[in-house]
Amino acid sequence: MRKGIAVSPGVTIGTAYCIHEVFVEPGGEVLQPHQAAGELARFENARKRSVEDLRLLQSKVQQQVSNEAAAIFAVHESILHDPNLVGKVRGWIQDERLSAQAALAKLMDYFKELLDRSEDPYLQERFADIRDVVIRLTSYLSEALQKDSKVFVGPTIVVADELLPSQVVMLGDKPVHGIVTQAGSQTSHAAIIARSRGIPAVCGVTGIMRHTQTGDTLVVDGREGLVIVNPDPEVLAAYRKLEREFFNLRDQLAHNRDKPAQTRDGVSLELLANVNGVDDAKAAAAMGASGIGLFRTEYLYLTHASVPGEEEQLAIYRDVIAASPNHTATIRTLDIGGDKTVPFLGRGDREANPFMGWRSIRLSFEHPNFFLTQIRAILRAAAPEPRAGQASNSGGVATPVQIMFPMVTNIEELRRLRAFVRRAEQQLRKDNKRYGKVAFGMMLEVPAAAVMIDHMLGSVDFVSIGSNDLVQYLMAADRDNPKVSHLCQPLSPAVIRVLTRVVAACNAANTPVTLCGEMAGQPQAFVLLLGMGLRRFSMSSAFVPTIKELAAHVTISQAEMLLEQAQHQKTERKIHKMLTAELLRIAPNLEPVLIQ
Repeated sequence: MRKGIAVSPGVTIGTAYCIHEVFVEPGGEVLQPHQAAGELARFENARKRSVEDLRLLQSKVQQQVSNEAAAIFAVHESILHDPNLVGKVRGWIQDERLSAQAALAKLMDYFKELLDRSEDPYLQERFADIRDVVIRLTSYLSEALQKDSKVFVGPTIVVADELLPSQVVMLGDKPVHGIVTQAGSQTSHAAIIARSRGIPAVCGVTGIMRHTQTGDTLVVDGREGLVIVNPDPEVLAAYRKLEREFFNLRDQLAHNRDKPAQTRDGVSLELLANVNGVDDAKAAAAMGASGIGLFRTEYLYLTHASVPGEEEQLAIYRDVIAASPNHTATIRTLDIGGDKTVPFLGRGDREANPFMGWRSIRLSFEHPNFFLTQIRAILRAAAPEPRAGQASNSGGVATPVQIMFPMVTNIEELRRLRAFVRRAEQQLRKDNKRYGKVAFGMMLEVPAAAVMIDHMLGSVDFVSIGSNDLVQYLMAADRDNPKVSHLCQPLSPAVIRVLTRVVAACNAANTPVTLCGEMAGQPQAFVLLLGMGLRRFSMSSAFVPTIKELAAHVTISQAEMLLEQAQHQKTERKIHKMLTAELLRIAPNLEPVLIQ
């Protein structure tokens, strides 16, 4: 039994599938002598296709961003032609009879060992470039793996150091029933992905990759943050019972899809969904969400084979809006940086602290044409159906589509962003392209903006609180650093105090306010937010049924009382314990989905 961080509740049992950064299955079989030629051909095919990708990328980035930004892809192509690197991989395939993926993993280990012995910044950059190239190569080499149904037979538990967006795409629609990672926190990629799928997950499990092999039986307890490797029959039987209870409750809650979201005393709520694309939007509708409260557009770039142009973005935005419940969507502009980077925007000079550096709108401001392309696509996606006699490029009437900008720090940035929107509108009118008038909003995640919220409200149409980043900035702790991630707790007294003030200021100014961080879908946090006066919540769609059920058991006066009690507690642990006990009393049927 190993302890980690409970990040997505529930209990599941399945077969471990251990993946590394380059998707190499540990302990893979050694090739037979006659197989080496075929494996070399597979590697050469992947190399050829990767070169074609990089040349296309270089051309598109030159057009959309700059020559300097495109230069990184020329570097990556040179790596694919480097006789030393390519020779090593070929040699390991032919002489040691390694698979192409295993040979690439060995290449990564080779350079990591060199890196560990040196602090040369050039070598560090070189390693990052090689890593990007290897991931691109293995995306092609893994196509056969994705089609191999033998890898995913029955319920599968993915075990990894951490999960990157590119790896999640490679998992596709496989029967993944749980996720376990060595790194990460409650707001890491793995946690967000697990919650969006409604599957149990535990992050921050130190050493799990050393103690687990593909094929092991795993129990994942996402309530207690426990992972059990190859449990004995008695333990397995006990957890089988808990697993049945979890799935039965999930099935029962799914039936409340068409019920209105309201508290026990009849106060209406809006339960929205956070999505990464069209499939998520469809899932939100199936789960009973009333709209899309956050569309993370950066996943278009993180998972796209190339740089999506205006027409490509427009098509995707329209598809998401069409699939969204009530065709309502809040679209966030590119939020790249920190833990999410793309080579043509996120590389630059190496930063000591990328989370507080060149990211989000700060990065977008540096690439105005690139930024305008996205704004234009969003405005065009918001265009209402034309009316008889209406000009083809008319702005028309307001639509249920909103545009939101991440990591806003001060009023000056809001003014610059307004100017970008006006400029995009002017361009669209000149180009005779139809567009919609959209509500203009900010994501509140920088403490400076939270402190000055009453002064900033006059410059926006709505506010969306991004609690994931706000919490880590308030606590001065990187949420993905296992040594300090324990500080990033949404139920921290400091977080509660700041959020209470922000919600009160928005309500006093009659400015719509939503919380779209992961804490919106956490039952303990939900009741506190309800007590603060929040009525709009955006969460992973899988949590909409749970929160709708909880809301039906809680009155506003109860929520206000629980908030008052929490405000008198001095530690996060005491707040969590108090709230858990109260929720088990108020809604005992939700016990299987409560993180204890």
